[in-house]
Amino acid sequence: MEWDNLHELLRSLYDDMMPLAGDMAAVAKGLAGLGALFYVALKVWQALSRAEPIDMFPLLRPFALGLCIMFFPTIVLGTINAVLSPVVIGTHQILEDQVLDLNKLQQQKDQLEYEAMVRNPETAYMASDEEFDKKLDELGWSPSDVGTMAGMYMDRQAYKIEKAIKDWFRNLLEILFQAAALVIDTIRTFFLIVLSILGPIAFAISVWDGFQSTLTQWLTRYVSVYLWLPVSDLFSSMLARIQSLILERDIAMLADPTYIPDTSNTVYIIFMIIGIIGYFTIPTVTGWVIQAGGAGNFTRNVNSTAMKAGNIAGAGAGSTVGNIGGKLMNK
Repeated sequence: MEWDNLHELLRSLYDDMMPLAGDMAAVAKGLAGLGALFYVALKVWQALSRAEPIDMFPLLRPFALGLCIMFFPTIVLGTINAVLSPVVIGTHQILEDQVLDLNKLQQQKDQLEYEAMVRNPETAYMASDEEFDKKLDELGWSPSDVGTMAGMYMDRQAYKIEKAIKDWFRNLLEILFQAAALVIDTIRTFFLIVLSILGPIAFAISVWDGFQSTLTQWLTRYVSVYLWLPVSDLFSSMLARIQSLILERDIAMLADPTYIPDTSNTVYIIFMIIGIIGYFTIPTVTGWVIQAGGAGNFTRNVNSTAMKAGNIAGAGAGSTVGNIGGKLMNK
């Protein structure tokens, strides 16, 4: 299953579990009704005890909240999601455009690197089977030619092993990068489902006098968590754009016939590590857009995990680059 399909699965999971919010409305209506009774009675008795006229406007608050609870999936969730959905769609479109350009540039760079290696007589036989067979045909069976053949086979095998190690480590970082994005999206979906299903209870509790801030906290947390996905798409778009600029610069340098390309992909690996760490800062960044409390411990734990993952990935990158560099130096 593709990574995009997993993200779509989380979207469908959220939609499938939304009707459960309506099931909680029955419990919330009883809690809100009892709270409204005490709230109205308290306000009326306060006004009577002070011989003041009864202000009817604040007394409408429990009834407005009761309507929201009765039609919670439509009025509350439907309205919030309808307002925030264009933000998600817009940022996802930006990401798709950047990734499309990145894939085209990567294919162009890979082709130019292959042509550059084939153009170089010292590396052509390692990259191309035709050049390897051609160079073997040019050799004879003298002791020096046999030694040259053995050296060619060893060099070609070392090149394949080195390339396989680089590709393996690159694929590992890409998996970790995609896994970090999936972790954030999964936690986001879990938070939204919990907030949506228990939303009527939060509205019912806010009816009670002294718990009015519960409604504001629920709204800010829901909006903040909902914006994790747009912020994640913007972060991915930024990384894709940086990689596109790097690829454009490499393509321009590969246009020079004398330029020898660097196939270690060190810069790409560095940005993969940055992306893995950066994904776990998304809850913090979203908290700057919409201030919401209650996720402080989660954010600290996520950032701590991200730093550990970054250290492990950095250590692996350093070990791999060091081993490759040692092999090259021994040559």
